[in-house]
Amino acid sequence: MSNLTMIKEFLLLGFGSLHGFQYLLFGIFLGIYVVTLLGNILILTVISLDRSLQNPMYFFLSNFSFLEIWYTTSVSPKMLQTLLSGSGAISFAGCVAQFYFFGSMAVVECFLLAAMSYDRYLAICSPLQYPVFMNIHTCILLAGGSWLGGFLTPVVTVTMTFQLSFCAAYEIDHFFCDLAPVLKLACSDPKTVEKTTFLMAAFVTMVPFLLTVASYVLIVAAVLRIPSAAGKKRAFSTCSSHLIVVTLYYGTLGTVYAIPIATQTVALNKIFSLLYTVVTPMINPIVYSLRNKDVKKAVRRLISQWI
Repeated sequence: MSNLTMIKEFLLLGFGSLHGFQYLLFGIFLGIYVVTLLGNILILTVISLDRSLQNPMYFFLSNFSFLEIWYTTSVSPKMLQTLLSGSGAISFAGCVAQFYFFGSMAVVECFLLAAMSYDRYLAICSPLQYPVFMNIHTCILLAGGSWLGGFLTPVVTVTMTFQLSFCAAYEIDHFFCDLAPVLKLACSDPKTVEKTTFLMAAFVTMVPFLLTVASYVLIVAAVLRIPSAAGKKRAFSTCSSHLIVVTLYYGTLGTVYAIPIATQTVALNKIFSLLYTVVTPMINPIVYSLRNKDVKKAVRRLISQWI
């Protein structure tokens, strides 16, 4: 038995069972990471330079794109380094930092998705009062509250988790310092941490999720009352991209964290973790750019100015 204070580093096993494919995986994940960065940077650039996109909807989208850059960066670089070098050693402080920042970004995303759904609700259900309700102060308050809440929420979980005692084994069977694989190394009883984390996770995910669902129920009800088919299509098109992103994010995240830690298989946990840490952040800018006419027009105008 050894106390936590004596542990100087952990060893991330990553995809150790796939020897011989690490370079192929490195190429795939590097490509995904680069596309994610370029896609989100493109959205940030277009929104900041095009005046037609200076409105609350795209203010939240720019926050979301900025978030996605750091969300995937908290995991991908270390995963790529492990695949390339074959060494997944991570310092104790590095593991704590990765655990904290990944958790923070995940919570911020839940809050931002709820704020974006509220913005769409006001735009569709109260179009005349929308400029009054969704002014610059409200936008800053919602976005700032999302970021502040995201950075404060994981503090309790991180503190409780890394105060546990660990056995001599220090190998984390995952590609990043996530809750379930870290708790499996604990020698002391992790039930208190699991219960506390479950309650906090339920609050920070279910409350924004229910608010998002409530917003879309009201949106659908309002759209169905629009007499013209063209009006319905236009209303749905303004929120369809956001709805796709919400479904992808909560679908993959909920699959991992809704399953009790003790019953999770390592392979299944890694697969679903890849979806919401690597794949989804790449899909989001593609969804918002390809399905959004305003963004596509702004990109064309920006390219025409540069050429």
